[in-house]
Parts: sequence; structure tokens; C-alpha cells
Amino acid sequence: MTTALDRGLGILEHLAAHPEGLPLALIADTLDIPKSACHRLLGELMARGYVRQVRAMGDYVMTTKIASLGLGFLSSSGIVDIAQPLIERLAEASGELVRLSVVDDNRLTWVAKAQGGRKGFRYDPDMGMDARLSCTSSGHAWMLTMTDERALELVTRQGFGAPKDFGPKAPTTVKALLGFLHAARVRGYAMIDEVFAPGMSAVAAPVQRPGRAAIGVISIAGPRQRLTPERIQALAPALLAAAEALAAASSASCLFSKTPLGKA
Repeated sequence: MTTALDRGLGILEHLAAHPEGLPLALIADTLDIPKSACHRLLGELMARGYVRQVRAMGDYVMTTKIASLGLGFLSSSGIVDIAQPLIERLAEASGELVRLSVVDDNRLTWVAKAQGGRKGFRYDPDMGMDARLSCTSSGHAWMLTMTDERALELVTRQGFGAPKDFGPKAPTTVKALLGFLHAARVRGYAMIDEVFAPGMSAVAAPVQRPGRAAIGVISIAGPRQRLTPERIQALAPALLAAAEALAAASSASCLFSKTPLGKA
């Protein structure tokens, strides 16, 4: 049975994909919600500060309240403060984009980044987006810590996605994906070349304490002309050291220190 909560969350997710805003009729039609019910839900979301209306056109847009809640949650957990100096140093050493993603139940979500050669820790503009597990170095790095069965369960739930949306070497079959994961387990880190996007390479390592499930992933990404296999191998020790240091430091955080092995 569809509930008001389901519909309300569906409206928020739909508006999140359309930052320019949408009219009531289009929202109702797209989500198959009666116009009167949709109008009532939008009114309630507006009253709670999650949605606002652009008066000139009457379109509805999301506010930053959900983003603020997420940032507040990350701030209170301490993971960003702990990660900041580690990611900054890795970005400076690599000269590339370094990302931090965290495990949230069955998802891996990008939360922050540091750009090589630039000062200051910056949140990723894609913060809050889930990594596509089948074709990102972050996804592969997380899944290398699991059994094949668990990894395939997560990918099946999320899907491989449309091949046209990713790089020419993106795996589209179970066999191809397992090939990536098995190689990553041997190395202890994941590396991809034109898998997530054409012309781009990446390397990633899980943030994991011995005997515990991974709590996150640190990745380095850049143009394949710069981030060659040889360059990745040269950066791997620093990447693994940063992941190990973050895992050790984050053990003091109650949010991440009690995740048992196999639950992520």
C-alpha cells in the first residue's frame, strides 16, 4: 500500500533530480499521485522547510534542509574532521582528486573530496550520491572486502546501469565484475581504467580495521594520461597508508567502531 510517507519521500527524490524546479501537475503525473494529494503533500513539505515554491512560475524546488541535516550528521560523527588532514596530504601527493565515501548499510555514499594542489577540504558537489558499485573504484574497493555472494547481492540490488552512461570497459556481466574484484583482492586495492568514465582512471582502498567490516573508501581519480598503471602503483602505498590511518583514527567514533564484519 502506498502511504503518505512513501509519496512524500518520492516527491523529495524526484525534486532532487530537478534542481530547476517542477510544477505541481508534472510532479503529480510523473509520480502517479492524485493532484489534490500531491498538493497537500507539497504543502506539508513546505511547512517543514524541505520544499519551497518559486512564486514567479509556481514551480516547487527543494531547499537545502536535507543537505544541512546530512552535513550535521557527518559533522557530529567526527569522520570528516578525522579524514581532513589525511585526504589533504594524499591529494597533495597525488595531484589528483581524492574522495572519501562512507558505508551506510547497503550503500556507499560519497561525502567529501580534496583537490590535489589546492588548499582546503571541500565537500564533493556529488556529496550524498551513491557510488555505482559495479563500475567505480570505490565500489570495487568496498566489495573486495566481502564474499562474492555478498558483493553480487549488492550489485543486483543496485543494478549495472546503462552501459552508455559509463566507460567502455565497464563490466556488464557477473563474470566480468568478479574478474575485477578477484584482481583487487590480490592487490589489496581496486584500480580501474575507462570503467566509470571514458578517459578516466581511478584507484581506491577500503577503510577497514582487522576483523571489522569496511566503514568507507578512499579513492584517487584523474585523467588516464596522468594516472597510468605505473603511477597508480607508485601511489598505492600512500593510499593504503591513508586508509589504514583513517580506520585506526575512526575507531574512537561510536558511529563506526561497532560495525561487525559481514554487516556492511
